[in-house]
Order: sequence, then structure tokens, then C-alpha cells
Amino acid sequence: MALYIVQHGKSLTKEQDPQKGLSPEGIEEVKRIAGVAQQYGVKVRQIQHSGKLRAQQTADILADYLKPDNGVKTVSGIKPLDDVEPFASQLDVSADTMVVGHLPFLERLTSLLLIGHQSPTLFKLQNGGILCMDRLEGSDPPVIKWALMPHVE
Repeated sequence: MALYIVQHGKSLTKEQDPQKGLSPEGIEEVKRIAGVAQQYGVKVRQIQHSGKLRAQQTADILADYLKPDNGVKTVSGIKPLDDVEPFASQLDVSADTMVVGHLPFLERLTSLLLIGHQSPTLFKLQNGGILCMDRLEGSDPPVIKWALMPHVE
């Protein structure tokens, strides 16, 4: 039982695509990470995304590999500059939900869940990477269990 945080894959520039959909490199990186997650047997019940094209495309690719029982869903309140608190307050860390979104929202959400504050940034996400958080038995705040990132930087 876990929460998976995913920053959307690399996107095209606004000049290349006004909706900033995924770039060919972004698509390939998300597919690679999704394939690794599939091989490890990662279980996801639902994938939620912000509704922005790059997040939706990332969520759809992940769903192709991870086959979430409850599918893919657009949710409100997770756009880049949205307030983290309302979303965090209704989030079940142990529901096997994957949240695909944007910075700085996701890094602020991660910090809030781990230490109760939105800053400092405790984990630097990468485009197309997956961060797995879960609660250990007998502990309240979640911990970072593992991460799959496209690059070692």
C-alpha cells in the first residue's frame, strides 16, 4: 500500500506545442520507467493527473504498463501553483494511488507529507520519475520507500 508521486515526462516547448505535450524523449523515458515499474510488480489502483496534456499523456503511458484497477482520472487542485494543503488533507497515502503532476506542487506535497511543512524540498523529482512513499507499521508520517528516476544526476 503506497502513494506514488510522478512528475510528468519531458514536454515540448510552448513554441513547438501550445499545450506542451510530451516530447519524443519524454515519451521514451516514461515508457522506460513504466516498464521497470511493471517488471518490479508495482501495484497501482488508480492514476490521477492534473488534466494538463503532458500529465495526461504521462498517466496514460503509465496506465498502459501498470493496469490500474480504477483507471486514470483527472483531479483538480494539483496544478503547478495550486495550494498543496487541500489536496494533501484528503489524500490516503496507503491507497496505492499514483499522482501525476507538476513542479513545484509535487515537491511541496512530498515535503508536507513527510515533515508537515511544504519546504524545504526534501526530494528532487525528475521528469518521468516515480517516487514511492508509504507508512511504516506504527509510524504516522510516511517515508520514502524507493524511487525510479530516468537519470542519475
